[in-house]
Amino acid sequence: MNFASDNSYGAWPEIVAAIGAAAAGAVPSYGDDALTAKVRARVAETFERELAVFPVISGTAANALALATLVPPHGAIFCHGESHIAVDECGAPEFFTHGAKLVPLEGDDAKLVPETLERALAHFQKGFVHHVQPAALSITQSTELGTVYRPGEIAALSELAHAHGMKVHMDGARFANALAHLGCTPAESTWRAGVDAMSFGATKNGALGAEAVIFFNPADARDFEYRRKKAGHLLSKMRFVSAQLDAYLTGRRWLEHAARANRLAQTLAAGLSGVRGAGLAHPVEANAVFAYLPDATVARLRRRGAAFYDWLPSSDGRTLVRLVISFATPEEDVKRFLEVANDE
Repeated sequence: MNFASDNSYGAWPEIVAAIGAAAAGAVPSYGDDALTAKVRARVAETFERELAVFPVISGTAANALALATLVPPHGAIFCHGESHIAVDECGAPEFFTHGAKLVPLEGDDAKLVPETLERALAHFQKGFVHHVQPAALSITQSTELGTVYRPGEIAALSELAHAHGMKVHMDGARFANALAHLGCTPAESTWRAGVDAMSFGATKNGALGAEAVIFFNPADARDFEYRRKKAGHLLSKMRFVSAQLDAYLTGRRWLEHAARANRLAQTLAAGLSGVRGAGLAHPVEANAVFAYLPDATVARLRRRGAAFYDWLPSSDGRTLVRLVISFATPEEDVKRFLEVANDE
């Protein structure tokens, strides 16, 4: 029963097959192949506009390189204090931007609101040489606590950011799960709501290792290609990343897999609400469940083979745990987990 991460499971058979098919023959390297060109067209079609898209191998690279392209070394990047770029990327955004400052903000359920951003911006004087200059807002969709921004919420944040001359970046590592919850189009949840650039994640939803950096205004891409090369993320055999993205975006499989994970997360959350002493910490809107469980229940689940992360240390006999459903989590594992949780 593995609920540690959606990175724990492997890849779709279709993606594995696509990689095998891409291994045949000789093609141009460094992204000059026909498959990478096909992916560019497929991403543009998915988002309903002309854009610039660059495959990379990891979400950290996607976030850090995108932000480095948008933000100068003397810039400030506003983000939630729980965000992946602030907590889990080992200073990569600061490193790749050559020193831009992350400004972590608070917000319920890992979401930011315009009022919080506006208060933070009041502490930075534009044109004042002693202050870093506001340059970007970064949001995560779905968030690190399993919640989802509505298009209107993104639009309100984007309007404020743009009014202050800032760009808007979206960490879309679990973008598919957010879309599956919202039921809107990729365009409605991104550029039509004011997002300028995003990290489009496929790895957590069934790729072996495939992400893409998308700039919705190609002019914003500027020197991205040089930054990607300098950072060691211009892959010579890029067709193998492109093959994954092509298979990922074929039809509606990427949304169907995400919707399945979301549904199992809802099942898990509903079942845990009936466990004595348990309680949900945040709304369950994507594929992650954050729940307070009695310490005895946590210990029993681990003895029976369940894998998951403690999110906060034990307090008053309960521990906040994170449970993540992947595209391939067996339904039987959810059922068994709930049976063990209720087995007093």
